[in-house]
Amino acid sequence: MGRWDREELEEAFDKYQAAALKGAQTGDWRDWADCFTKDATYVEHHYGRFWGREVIYEWISKTMKPYPVDHMTAFPVTWHSIDEEKGWIFCEVMNRMADLGDGKIHQEANITILHYAGNGLFSYEEDAYNPANFAKMIGAWQASKDRIEAGGK
Repeated sequence: MGRWDREELEEAFDKYQAAALKGAQTGDWRDWADCFTKDATYVEHHYGRFWGREVIYEWISKTMKPYPVDHMTAFPVTWHSIDEEKGWIFCEVMNRMADLGDGKIHQEANITILHYAGNGLFSYEEDAYNPANFAKMIGAWQASKDRIEAGGK
């Protein structure tokens, strides 16, 4: 039996997902950063390693501000698995761009690993993805946006 029950892990994960959605839609990443312990470690394969809640907050706020990533409006989770023994959560997160109204969904996946630390907080996150796939997806989104703005379909 693990240190935490499945219900507690699920509640923390639900809070984390809600905070990510809020951050994406408002540009305010405080609630998301507050899902981490003060001494948390964040490993982001493209940007590097970050230590501490406040450093994570500063990084995510700066990273998600410029165009076009400021048009990532949702991070739906397509699947997740919980290791109750370790308190770890593994999931696939879709990084979804704003809906352009053309019936297409522009998104790319990453795999996230979270280590739960208790009290609704995570002590570790690692995101793994292929930056080339993200660039291709964002390029396709931008091309669709340009076409729509020019009056095309």
